[in-house]
Amino acid sequence: MLEARHSALLTDLYELTMAAAYFENNFRAKASFELFIRSLPPERNYLVAAGLEQVLDYLESLEFEPADIEFLRKQPVFRQVSDKFFDYLRRFRFTGEVWAIPEGTPVFQEEPLLRVTAPIIEGQIVETYLLSMITFQTMIASKAARVVRAAQGRSVIEFGTRRAHSPEAGTLAARAAYIGGCIGTSNVETGRRFGIPTFGTLAHSFVMAYDDEEEAFRRFQKIFPDHAMLLVDTYDTLAAVDKIIQAGLHPKAVRLDSGDVVELSRAVRRRLDQAGLSDTQIFATSDLDEFVISDLLARGAVVDAFGVGTSLAASKDAPTLGGVYKLVDVYAGERPSYRAKLSPGGKATYPGCKQVYRLQSSDQRYAEDVIAHWTEKYGEGKPLLACVMRDGERLARSPKIEEVREHAQMELARLPEQCHGLDQAHPYPVRFSRELQRLLEDFRSRFAQPVTRRGVV
Repeated sequence: MLEARHSALLTDLYELTMAAAYFENNFRAKASFELFIRSLPPERNYLVAAGLEQVLDYLESLEFEPADIEFLRKQPVFRQVSDKFFDYLRRFRFTGEVWAIPEGTPVFQEEPLLRVTAPIIEGQIVETYLLSMITFQTMIASKAARVVRAAQGRSVIEFGTRRAHSPEAGTLAARAAYIGGCIGTSNVETGRRFGIPTFGTLAHSFVMAYDDEEEAFRRFQKIFPDHAMLLVDTYDTLAAVDKIIQAGLHPKAVRLDSGDVVELSRAVRRRLDQAGLSDTQIFATSDLDEFVISDLLARGAVVDAFGVGTSLAASKDAPTLGGVYKLVDVYAGERPSYRAKLSPGGKATYPGCKQVYRLQSSDQRYAEDVIAHWTEKYGEGKPLLACVMRDGERLARSPKIEEVREHAQMELARLPEQCHGLDQAHPYPVRFSRELQRLLEDFRSRFAQPVTRRGVV
């Protein structure tokens, strides 16, 4: 959903200095860049791709406003840059091609989530935005999938905007969490913008505003008879539940936000059931994540749904992904010439445009991924990257957010069972094809030759 034009200055300065250097040196070749995650964070067996919709919005609307160009002109670093470059920026639009793995698809280390092929200046300028958007939403969607799995079929609602790194980060985190399996969010803007279900309870302040706790409950349920989720731990949790029962109230849910959730949930459930409120749910919040939820359920907590905030909206245990955006090809006409990075320390890359093939076992679960050159065919494997944009325009309508969420659930269900563990004991197998290995060795032999000086190697 396109909300507004994005500032072209949402980028790192070096993207624009490289663009100016390409332009001034008349280097206008077409190039391909790939975006991937170098390695999975600790205690992650998979990631869930997310953020593509916002990337396509950005690429379709990207342009430099007059004020943007005036700002750049005043920067000392551009003092020697010609007027022609700034004239170029006035006409700038993204005209390239994008291949991507669909949102909601499980992905693994070193697999290209997205490939951009465009005039090299265009491909360079968009790097920062693409990395930020893809890695952030992928990080949150992946965390959400783990939390939802830990809940063992119970509902999980995203509650994290107030702890997110900004309101916009909270809005997009809620979107990504829905893709990862949450049933909705407390963020109303996310509901408006993306059509995601919204949920809410009430705060301690509402209960504390009244002289009598029971009065607070009665007044709130009177206004929201079908949706009231009453917070019962402001003073004494079990006493609050007794007040609800004695007042003849019938809330949709009661919310536990502190204390021993295992013991309290059991006691609350008994009281509610004895009072004929068996359809009133117990909703738990307060510093939850997949590890806490798994432990609560293992110890017998009687909880129908969870609200997860900080650990989800900020992916507290793994708050960043090592995403990179690397040049893999520069074309002489339409002929590829291949590019790779040969740095030591695990930072080398493979040359050429790639496809990811997902192979399955006899039980229809996924068994292995092969990263191959885009021209290779693995007849038994499912190709993951598809062309989603050509000449700067989408090729088809974007799927609805519900379709993305459903796709994620179906794809996650086909991963090997060990991938769903909360530790990293059994990583999913990913390998590079022999053709890519050959291309890398050929590239290494061409570009990694020692420098000869005065006849000495």
